[in-house]
Amino acid sequence: MRTIARLSAGEFEHCVKELAELLADAVDDGASLGFVEPFGHEAAAAWWRAQAPAVAAGSQLVWVCRLGGVLAGTVSLIPAAKANARHRAEIVKLMVHRDARGQGLSRALLATAEQAALDSGATLLLLDTETGSTAEHVYLSGGWTRYGIVPDYAASPDGTLRDCSFFYKRLTPSG
Repeated sequence: MRTIARLSAGEFEHCVKELAELLADAVDDGASLGFVEPFGHEAAAAWWRAQAPAVAAGSQLVWVCRLGGVLAGTVSLIPAAKANARHRAEIVKLMVHRDARGQGLSRALLATAEQAALDSGATLLLLDTETGSTAEHVYLSGGWTRYGIVPDYAASPDGTLRDCSFFYKRLTPSG
């Protein structure tokens, strides 16, 4: 059974170990999420713990997807903080454990974050991802518009510089 739920600050604190396992798995599998090797569970847990103040303040919203009770994916939404940007938000750290891929979890997590953004009044979402990655295909097939590619933007986990694609999506109420 698949469930997707937004984590409260308290739930987030209790999920750090599982989130760290997910992040370490994604980086080990080559996902360009902002980290380079060596990168293990301790570094992943430290990164997630550093997000706790933002989660508690509501400036970072985190959802997790569980399959049969096991944390299999996550996505975060960061609403813009500037007064002139309250209509937009950023999708960050969408990841699915390698053993759970191919089941539509990325799309389900993304749709959840998109709906939450719309419900909060955001009408424009932004994100970036490694050009040519599986994630890029998810965004292109999900109605996102690529507005540019920056060469050698970020290093992959093995340290190789990779191009990065930048996307936006306009949100409109359905119905």
